[in-house]
Amino acid sequence: MKKIIKLLVAVTFMVSSLTSLADTSIKADVVYGHKDGMALVYDVITPDNANGAAVVFMVSGGWYSRWSPPESRVEQFSHFLDAGFTLIPVHHGSAPRYHVPDAYADVSRAIRHIKMHAGQHGIDADRIGVTGGSAGGHLSLMLGLDSDQGDPNAREEVMRQSNDVAAIVAYFPPVDLRELAGPNDRFPALDFPQANAAAISPILHADAGDPPTLLIHGDADDLVPISHSEIMQAEFEKQSIVSNFITIPGAGHGFRGDDAVWAANASVAWFQQHLTRGN
Repeated sequence: MKKIIKLLVAVTFMVSSLTSLADTSIKADVVYGHKDGMALVYDVITPDNANGAAVVFMVSGGWYSRWSPPESRVEQFSHFLDAGFTLIPVHHGSAPRYHVPDAYADVSRAIRHIKMHAGQHGIDADRIGVTGGSAGGHLSLMLGLDSDQGDPNAREEVMRQSNDVAAIVAYFPPVDLRELAGPNDRFPALDFPQANAAAISPILHADAGDPPTLLIHGDADDLVPISHSEIMQAEFEKQSIVSNFITIPGAGHGFRGDDAVWAANASVAWFQQHLTRGN
């Protein structure tokens, strides 16, 4: 699609650029905080048929958060955009420099910032869902299961804002980090004190009132075994949390082809059910 560069209208909390892709508009590099002198950013991709709800995507694999042009997300997440959801990819402080607790603190702050500026983004602060795969699924679960109403005594306004979300879709998420924390050559983000792992393990945070959650996992996943989603689903059922668990037969860590289409359609249906008005 032809890219048209528009004039950026300056606002106090963002942005390096605003572009339009035929049926979407993009606010790129919205700054939601700073860390060690570096900006933390997210993008806002709004379809012409926006329904007022947003899906926040955790840009995280192995808790690495690699930047990509927001234009590349339009095709990647066309299933959400076509359904009218505003897409917000969030980048966190990345491995190997930062660790899992740092990543969670970052995305938690991002949700607060998104909600605080929901009006400027054209979304309803009460209709925000989160999604991600693997590490991104872990962060999505932590956001939904460990939310708070903000600190009324915080110096920064953004930290006085709640970080709760209305729905979750997590692909093949690790849910218990207690036996994973420690030195790790492949996933350096896990190199943090084991004593801190319980605080960052979703399996220990589910309780009544948590948002509706969909888990999707392949039964041939040899990186994050399907047992992670199985125990998470069991805990959801124990806590009477609205949830569903889809197993994709033969799928490994990451979905392709028909498996990817199946997962995408299920994700859209879940967010339509729990984020759109009238459902």
